[in-house]
Amino acid sequence: AAKTYDIEVWLPGQQRYREISSCSNFTDFQARRANIRFKREGKKGTEFVHTLNGSGLAIGRTIVAILENYQQKDGSVVVPEALRPYLGVDIIK
Repeated sequence: AAKTYDIEVWLPGQQRYREISSCSNFTDFQARRANIRFKREGKKGTEFVHTLNGSGLAIGRTIVAILENYQQKDGSVVVPEALRPYLGVDIIK
C-alpha cells in the first residue's frame, strides 16, 4: 500500500496497543491487475483508478478493549458515551 492508517486500542491486559482496523490507499496497483479504468471528461484515453481498502472492526479485540478499559471494581462495565444510544444503558451489570 502507498499509505496505510491503522486504528489501535489500548489493551491493559497486554500492556500494549493492538490494531482493530485499518484503511489503505493502493493507488493504481490493484486497478492495474484488475484492469479497472475510467475516462476523464473531455480527455482522450483512459486512466487506472486508485483503490482503497478498509477493514471493519476486529470485533473480539474491540469488545476486549471496551471491557478492559471501562470495567469497574465491582465488575460492572460503564458503556462508552458513543455507544449508549445503541445499547440504551449507561452501565452493564
